[in-house]
Amino acid sequence: MQSMAHYLPVSRVARLVGQPRSAIQRMIHDGELSTFDGMVDMNELLRVFPDVQWEDDGEFKRVEEIKAKAFGKRVYERALPDKEVLAERLYELGKEFAAAKSLLLHYDEVFRFLGDKLDDVAESGGAASVDAVAGLKQWLKRELEAAPGEAERAEALLAQESVMRIMSVQVTVQPSGHEFFVEGNDTLLEAALRAGIPLNYGCSNGNCGDCKARLVSGQVKKVHPHDYVLKEQDKANGAILLCSYTPITDVVVEANVSGAEDIPEQEIPTRVKAVEMLNEHLAALHLTAPRSQRLRFLAGQRVTLSADGAEGEYFVASCPCEDRHIELHVRRDNRGFSRKVFDGLGKDDGVLITGPRGRFVMKLDSRRPVIFVAWEEGFAPIKSLVQHAMSLETAESMHLYWVADKDGHYQDNLCRAWADALDDFVYQPLDRAPGAAAVAEAILARHADLARADIYAAGPDAFLKALEAGALARGLSPMGWHGEIVL
Repeated sequence: MQSMAHYLPVSRVARLVGQPRSAIQRMIHDGELSTFDGMVDMNELLRVFPDVQWEDDGEFKRVEEIKAKAFGKRVYERALPDKEVLAERLYELGKEFAAAKSLLLHYDEVFRFLGDKLDDVAESGGAASVDAVAGLKQWLKRELEAAPGEAERAEALLAQESVMRIMSVQVTVQPSGHEFFVEGNDTLLEAALRAGIPLNYGCSNGNCGDCKARLVSGQVKKVHPHDYVLKEQDKANGAILLCSYTPITDVVVEANVSGAEDIPEQEIPTRVKAVEMLNEHLAALHLTAPRSQRLRFLAGQRVTLSADGAEGEYFVASCPCEDRHIELHVRRDNRGFSRKVFDGLGKDDGVLITGPRGRFVMKLDSRRPVIFVAWEEGFAPIKSLVQHAMSLETAESMHLYWVADKDGHYQDNLCRAWADALDDFVYQPLDRAPGAAAVAEAILARHADLARADIYAAGPDAFLKALEAGALARGLSPMGWHGEIVL
């Protein structure tokens, strides 16, 4: 007997099997995994992933760790939803199970009715009819009592998915098609930003209304008050503030995704968290923004830093998904802000950020292979872009080339860690000694056909021109080239 159809969204399938969403989407594209209206049937999932042991996967382990209080208080609160939200999610899940049980009881009644009708047929016929009906009833009974071959794994999958739906709810953004999960006590806005999706917002605390969106489907709960007054017509159309609501069930929202031109210039007072010496000539400056005034920026953009009259412009090296943390790479040059950093800028000192600026940003709707190329300290914006691409989980594959002298790969271990952790990530450090044209040719020689690729490159003008010309000659679309001159 086949079990009742149970469909799962692609993002949740990726989590269940421990694969990047891009890998699942590639399987669908290649015909290895079938879908129905963008959803994957549970039986299809069991067929394609016969070796996955659902009960050993992440969500159950997280629940056990929480039960054992293995997390500190802050992480404990971060992992579990608010008790009222948790109660509502359990209630919604309970309604689904109640409906399923009701349907099974109905099937039981139908089977009894069918048995009675078969008895009537047997009584009105001859001996042959009695034997035929008896054989049919025995077959039906045997089939209904027999457990399907995948019953044990199917039960484990359903249990795993149920826990996952309580712990993390999926959100789909229209019209962009982006998907992300909301965990713990995050609002829709917090979870989107953590996933690298730059939904439009202003104050993030319910005053401005810039994060107003429309709830298309699903249920949400207000978890933070807001002073912004929604008009009655807005409410009737499903308007909510993303900074004040969290989802109870999987939801679809209609919301604007910010581009580089949509983000206003800001002045953010930050504090120094740490000054990390990357090598003799370079420092990573780690800043923390206020809770109520986070920096809005896109990966690949730059900002101006100032402290005590000293000023300098730098690319942000951290991902927008890192909440209040901002990382910048500062070269020692004994001038302006650089001199301030190397002359003793210390923990908790104030640094004013002005920005962001620049259009060297990620194409959020691309699902194609991505090639990142950094020349020496052009690694700062490339690092931000790589981390943003990782948080989005949409790139089919990623290649990172970092060109520098023998001491210039100052975060080489980080890049190697990315390559070790991700199946579709390749990292190659390269020596700059052969020169711009030769290095560009060496990179392109590894990619014979670039028709489906996107390239993000940061470095000196001569290198970028050589790389772009060679890439276009290998089929790269002009729309797939993204270059930023870094002196």
